[in-house]
Amino acid sequence: MHCFIRRSGWVGLLALLMLPALHAQSYPSRAITLVVPFAPGGGTDSIARDMAKSLSEKLGQPVVVDNKGGGGGALGANAVAKSAADGYTLLFATSTFVTNAASEASGNYQIEKDFAPIAMIGRGPLLVVTSKSLGVKTMAQLKTTVATMPQGVDFCSAGNGSINHLSGELFRQHSGLNLTHIPYKGSGPATIDLLAGRVQLFFATVPTILPYVRDQRVELLAVTSAKRSPLFPNTPTMVESGYKDFDISTWWGVLAPAKTPKAVLDKLNQTIHEVAAHEPVRTRLMHEGAEAISGSPEEFGRTLSHELVQWRAVAKAAGLRTDKP
Repeated sequence: MHCFIRRSGWVGLLALLMLPALHAQSYPSRAITLVVPFAPGGGTDSIARDMAKSLSEKLGQPVVVDNKGGGGGALGANAVAKSAADGYTLLFATSTFVTNAASEASGNYQIEKDFAPIAMIGRGPLLVVTSKSLGVKTMAQLKTTVATMPQGVDFCSAGNGSINHLSGELFRQHSGLNLTHIPYKGSGPATIDLLAGRVQLFFATVPTILPYVRDQRVELLAVTSAKRSPLFPNTPTMVESGYKDFDISTWWGVLAPAKTPKAVLDKLNQTIHEVAAHEPVRTRLMHEGAEAISGSPEEFGRTLSHELVQWRAVAKAAGLRTDKP
């Protein structure tokens, strides 16, 4: 009798140990929701939809895009954070996911507590653009012109806590210029006012501003990455323009709710990277000025932690955080 109980106990323990592997083998067994925390139609939404279609083909189950715009991406992120940790609700995030949290504009979510990183798929620069009405063509001219304007100039963003917002704050801290932040409900409205000259400066993502740069409706002064963009090889970086250590990029990646089984995360990581390396996602990323990224969930997590520290420092210096000593 004791032997039977002991054997039953071992069988039960073995079954528990095998559950994650069995779950990964059967995953996915139904549709997956990929939450895009922005309105339909933008560059991020387009990449996510290409990703969802290709993932559906690879995984054998529908991957449905659910746009939950609002709060600069915070609404969608909060929704995923509160979802079941089973791999069936995922977040298609950008770098604003971190800047929102760093500036305390995220509402409720905490990156390291509420999410499990899966895969970063691409990284690209922001483009520093100005309204034609400002009449500058280089970063040096921008600094000289703004320094002579008692009222300074306005820089726009997709909302408080966005990557555009904190990049502008970082530039203000580096340059000492009189810059006023004007937040909008998305990059679309911000771009409209930039084109009209109602705001003068925008640290814009490539998908947002690329058509207007190509049509010469805005002035492109610099890129924020460490090296020049292949899309604009003649445009200097911020470092080349005299702003030491100004190395900022935006990225695209996928996360799950915290406590999602590791076997599921690893399966998704492998599948997402396979999809990102082939058409149509690969070309879509290239057209958005992004460099393909491949790495483990743990590497993605380390990147998130590093950026969180970096942007918290910028946000605190700008008075956007209430850190306690």
